Amino acid sequence: MGTRPILEEVIEPKIFMIRGHKVMLSTHLAELYEVEPKVLIQAVKRNIERFPKDFMFLLTKKEVMNLKSQFVTSSWGGIRRANPYAFTEQGVAMLSSVLRSKRAIQVNIAIMRAFVKLRQILSMNKALACKLAELERKEKHDEDIQAIFEAIRQLMAPLPLKKKPQIGFKQDPNWHK
Repeated sequence: MGTRPILEEVIEPKIFMIRGHKVMLSTHLAELYEVEPKVLIQAVKRNIERFPKDFMFLLTKKEVMNLKSQFVTSSWGGIRRANPYAFTEQGVAMLSSVLRSKRAIQVNIAIMRAFVKLRQILSMNKALACKLAELERKEKHDEDIQAIFEAIRQLMAPLPLKKKPQIGFKQDPNWHK
């Protein structure tokens, strides 16, 4: 069986923010490593000293329900008996030491690149926001610059929900007179 290439587009949507950490779930990692989830967790449990709480943690039932509600179709497979584990970037890096296959090495390299790219994107957004704030604080503002700031703010703001058009017609309250 030939190994499939690991694409960034496949990895990036599998990185979630949970408990203030960017994490990947054991179910998704097992899929990427091309092993059963129980095989991945067994390898981790045999080397549990390598996975402190800031590298890996078990999701609560509430966290699992919150994640499931974010997806229209379930990417969790069938009925689960146990909640998945969440692995931080350091936990994912540690997985390569317990899963000793060529696939594990390839997957870990791709995942580390995805985490770095995500950090760079977040950093660029923060830098842009700081630069905008700095420019706004300057005392002399031209109307054109203010218009540019407003346009940028509108582009960065979430889109408002569109109001549905009313179907039918309004009845004139005086129609019967």
